[in-house]
Amino acid sequence: MALVPKEAQVLVDALHDGVLTLTLNRPDKLNALDQSMIDALHAAMDYYASNPDVRVLVLTGAGNKAFAAGADIAQLRDRRAADALRAINAGLFDRVAAFPCPTIAAVRGFALGGGCELALACDLRICGMSAKFGQPETGLGILAAAGATWRLAALIGLGRARELLYTGRLVDAAEAHTIGLVNQVVSDDELSAAVAEMAGLIARNDSLATRLTKQALRLVQGPEDHYRQFVSAAQAVCFESPEKVRRMDAFLERKKRRA
Repeated sequence: MALVPKEAQVLVDALHDGVLTLTLNRPDKLNALDQSMIDALHAAMDYYASNPDVRVLVLTGAGNKAFAAGADIAQLRDRRAADALRAINAGLFDRVAAFPCPTIAAVRGFALGGGCELALACDLRICGMSAKFGQPETGLGILAAAGATWRLAALIGLGRARELLYTGRLVDAAEAHTIGLVNQVVSDDELSAAVAEMAGLIARNDSLATRLTKQALRLVQGPEDHYRQFVSAAQAVCFESPEKVRRMDAFLERKKRRA
């Protein structure tokens, strides 16, 4: 049961047996991440990160078409270098990655661009057969600068990460499982039950031990600050590029014609 109005950008389900579910709620926009949704997710992180009763956090998208189809291109097109250096999306996804307890992305449909990066920021990913993952940023004249260039490489290996980031091609559920991008694939109808089962297995364990285990695993990845600074600076260069504006204008025009 949603604890906030149904028109809210993020729906919060009642905490049940230690499992909290946040639902991205822009189904008419394929749950694209605009500033309002980012702000709502920050607010949820603020409120629930210190709640010891939350043992597992599940992130999912409203509707059946998308987990999150990326950043809102209409907003992204107008962002400039200063916005890139603020690391708007990366800052949020870092908070998701650092959330004290384990996190699960429950994915149906598209998880593209920032949506894929949000899923990558979660500890585990379970998807339905309809899921499609991808990082199409270079086709829009920018970098996947909110986590994919380090989290994707850590997850599936540098060689495969290079291929997906350079080409921008989409990966279906079966391939995502084969390359280790997702932990489990089920039918779309079984997704909620599969996520509940995984979350239940985690939630039944000792909360402190699980949280400390998560912290220990994060240390394995090593320092990333210098790399993230480079990526933000590179994104700042792209945000000032006329090619970025041209490509995003073309994207918005194609979208307008399809509407």
